[in-house]
Amino acid sequence: MVVCMWDAATRSGSHAAGGMVILNLARDILMAKGVQFPGIDDPAVVELLVLREAMLWCLEHGFAVVRLEGDAKVIIDKIRQADTSDNQMGAVLDEVVQYFAAHPGLSVRFVVRRYNRVAHEVARKALSLYPTLCRFFDFQTWLESRV
Repeated sequence: MVVCMWDAATRSGSHAAGGMVILNLARDILMAKGVQFPGIDDPAVVELLVLREAMLWCLEHGFAVVRLEGDAKVIIDKIRQADTSDNQMGAVLDEVVQYFAAHPGLSVRFVVRRYNRVAHEVARKALSLYPTLCRFFDFQTWLESRV
């Protein structure tokens, strides 16, 4: 089992980014990644997109039992209630709910910001790299140098 912390950062009127950090149960950093979302600045939508990216990233790397931790309580509540009625994020929300149904080893948990600060720092760094493509930035090394 691993923990994947995720968070979003937005810059009003321009773009957003997300941060994801996979930790083992001893809370050692295994992997870190930043993603960018040009042209999107709705915080709720960005949080949901980052969660979807985090889920896919964990599955791509063979982690089948993952506790995804984030500070987006509204999003997490919607997922737990399978409430996909939100007009702005309905399709993506439905997709995320289906991923959780199809992968019983995935779970999502709300944590307050202070427990999610590592993912928040990665998201802020990814946001600061725009318009440079952050996929070429070594988030894991950068993060380990800060801890």
